[in-house]
Amino acid sequence: MIKSRNTSIVNMANMSDTTTKQGDPDFTNLSNGRNVSITIQEGESYISVKPAGEKQPDEIRVLGVSLSGLPRAGQFLVCVGGVFFFYLMYGYVLELIFRLEGFKPFGWYLTLVQFAFYSVFGAGELQFKADKTRRIPMKTYCGLAFLTVATMGLSNSAVGYLNYPTQVIFKCCKLIPVMIGGVLIQGKRYGMIDVTACLCMTFGLIFFTLADVEVQPNFDTHGVVLISLALVADAVIGNVQEKTMKAHSASNTEVVLYSYSVGFVYILVGLLVSGELLEPIRFCAQYPGYTYGLAAALSVTGYVGINFVLTLVKSFGALPAVTVTTCRKAVTIILSFIFFTKPFTMQYVWSALLVTAGILLSTYSKNQLKMDALIQRYVLHPLFTRQGRSSEKTEFV
Repeated sequence: MIKSRNTSIVNMANMSDTTTKQGDPDFTNLSNGRNVSITIQEGESYISVKPAGEKQPDEIRVLGVSLSGLPRAGQFLVCVGGVFFFYLMYGYVLELIFRLEGFKPFGWYLTLVQFAFYSVFGAGELQFKADKTRRIPMKTYCGLAFLTVATMGLSNSAVGYLNYPTQVIFKCCKLIPVMIGGVLIQGKRYGMIDVTACLCMTFGLIFFTLADVEVQPNFDTHGVVLISLALVADAVIGNVQEKTMKAHSASNTEVVLYSYSVGFVYILVGLLVSGELLEPIRFCAQYPGYTYGLAAALSVTGYVGINFVLTLVKSFGALPAVTVTTCRKAVTIILSFIFFTKPFTMQYVWSALLVTAGILLSTYSKNQLKMDALIQRYVLHPLFTRQGRSSEKTEFV
């Protein structure tokens, strides 16, 4: 132990040769051209030696709650559970609000209200953080806000033209664009198993929507264009968020606050210029409790869900986040049939089985070594052991 009256940090690379002992292997290792930080705590304590600039693992927090006490798998499961719960509620409320007669043309106004709530929530959450510094440049936020507006605004507007399950299914097709974006934007490389998993999940959900179109066609070309543009923006934003948040070590709160507050300005200006702001305000004034009440519930569930999604993106990557949200969409469709009566066909079943195959492949790809070990231990080893015993019995006879 070392006693010292002051805390100091010494850079070994800048120390002169006279301060080190040439024959001391400890000093030789410390001063071999690498920057080393030595922290001497005040009082009887210890010396902490580590290479300068070595990053410690980022603490995972969701809405100020730390998940560091959980193992890595536990943190992932908590994030997945949060995404499922809050976004399932989000989907239910969204479909419910568009069931109000006459509300379908006002998807952009609903998005404006959501962005206003998100901005307020983000500003409130930021007050509880010690570090309120904005880390990401405002120029970057202008781009992120544009993608966020395109994703949510176009998606909400599409609900006014398409059947809700059809809209959800279209958005599930972003798995492939996300992988392409990962290669183009971040230089990632995905294996054949990941590609096959994405194809299975995507085509399974596409066939799911074809069944929906067959039993209750509510197709509109305008809605298809809107949801297709939202799909492209949604595919790009995951990779851009991951790259930006990791590059600047930005918190979820900061990204949500600035992305949605800038996006709010974009939508407000757009509605003012197009002259489409007053009509939805008059309409909602007729049903204030229903429209703004559901909009508030939509915003709360969406805000908490966004924080879980951003945590997944930042801590586990864009592809796992998209895989989780895609599976959540499948459950959303099932619940949509339960709570909002719709026709049923067996094509839904085999389409869901194809999606399940994609989920299994994706899970195997991310845990290949562990799953191979489990298969070897609990499947192959007992199988070959039984075969060996059967051969011995046959030879004996």
